[in-house]
Amino acid sequence: MMKNINVSLVAAVVLLGLVMPGTVPAWAADSPGAAEDPSAVAAKLADLKVTMDTVWVLVTGMLVFFMNLGFACVESGFCRTKNTVNILSKNFIVFAISSIGFWLLGWGLMFGGGSSIVGTEGLWMVSGADNSPATGDAYQGAYKALNWTGVPLWAKFFFQLVFCGTAATIVSGAVAERIKYHSFIAFTFIMTMVIYPVVGHWIWGGGWLQTRGFLDFAGSTQVHSIGGWAALVGVVLLGPRIGKYGPDGKVNAIPGHSLPLATIGCFVLWFGWFGFNPGSTMAADSSAVAEIVVTTNAAAAAATLSATAVAWRALGKPDLGMTLNGCLAGLVAITAPCAFVSVGSAVLIGLLAGAIVVLGVLFFDRIGCDDPVGALSVHLLNGVFGTLCVGLFATPDRIGRAGNPAAKPGLFYGGGMDQLLTQLTGVLACAVYVVVVSAAAWMLLRATMGIRVSAEEEREGLDLGEHGNEAYPYFVASAGGLGR
Repeated sequence: MMKNINVSLVAAVVLLGLVMPGTVPAWAADSPGAAEDPSAVAAKLADLKVTMDTVWVLVTGMLVFFMNLGFACVESGFCRTKNTVNILSKNFIVFAISSIGFWLLGWGLMFGGGSSIVGTEGLWMVSGADNSPATGDAYQGAYKALNWTGVPLWAKFFFQLVFCGTAATIVSGAVAERIKYHSFIAFTFIMTMVIYPVVGHWIWGGGWLQTRGFLDFAGSTQVHSIGGWAALVGVVLLGPRIGKYGPDGKVNAIPGHSLPLATIGCFVLWFGWFGFNPGSTMAADSSAVAEIVVTTNAAAAAATLSATAVAWRALGKPDLGMTLNGCLAGLVAITAPCAFVSVGSAVLIGLLAGAIVVLGVLFFDRIGCDDPVGALSVHLLNGVFGTLCVGLFATPDRIGRAGNPAAKPGLFYGGGMDQLLTQLTGVLACAVYVVVVSAAAWMLLRATMGIRVSAEEEREGLDLGEHGNEAYPYFVASAGGLGR
């Protein structure tokens, strides 16, 4: 038995060395042939598990970071040529802002102890982390809400940082083509330092929602709905783009300039979601990770098909933009329940999400909410829907993955209404907080620096007005219509 353990250990170490050179522990060079004390072998295996879990978390975090490219491509493709530089610049700078804002204050508010409402310990980023760079000790003080994970504190920080950046990016597309660049930067700092972390404390930082059993495995509410609610307030206060609605309320289509670019972006996001959801295990748990990958993919595929079908029926043609947003809607909806539902349930969730996104786009247009990329329908509506799906479809055998004794199975699996009501409570609480704080932030910015560019600049394009350059300087824009 000991020989088998040593052989497996050596094989794992060799594999780790091939994937991540320099990460193999020094003791791996020792000969495995000699008999070792069982307790020493156990300690070595435990060290190896931490190392492999850390590699897993960091690699999946890098996949989530790569999703920034996907958002940049989707948003710029769905917008007009004259605003391409502005969209790309916002999507690029938003992660830099998130990195600084979350490091300065966001992390402490989100994971610091001291209150069920907001973190009050360990503020101004990880003052004790440098003294406890490994595992265990770093999670016994201010950040004890994280003692369930064994990866080093900085690995957990990085993974949460890329999630925070994703939430901030969602706002960019919804307010595109008319927001002032510096006002967007200011709001992003507020988003990453005050809005995202406080709700995150409630859900993942040991706060009151987590105590009640609220479940959001990878962020349908914590990432997507937060971004969606903040974007909705911005859209309402900014008003629609010039020419979007006629005097009689007729909706005028303003097509994006590059569906190929948007399609590439959607593929990047679909790929990145295979880090977004499985990486939230915070460990290389083979059985859980494998199933989460499949539930994630199944929901995306089903939503792609249903969105195409519903759009075909509603619009008379299979609109590619609706197909792309359908895929993203399925991914958003499965993000909260991905670890708690079967593959069959994931398909059903995806089918419903695809229909919701098409109907949502038509609904927001009808009420005068101008969202150039469909972010409200994708992230807000399906973030809410996916969160509620936990209370409907979570199975008794999978609910244990939450590590939360207060959580219960879904309504359709014998759990009654308890978990569904808990999920609904979380959705409403997060909506109220994000809408109130976002409204205060947007109105403060509007009163001080302004949030909307001038009508002249909007007609000319934000690329020239805000940045002084163009994405396609040698291309001749087509004349007429609502703009390039």
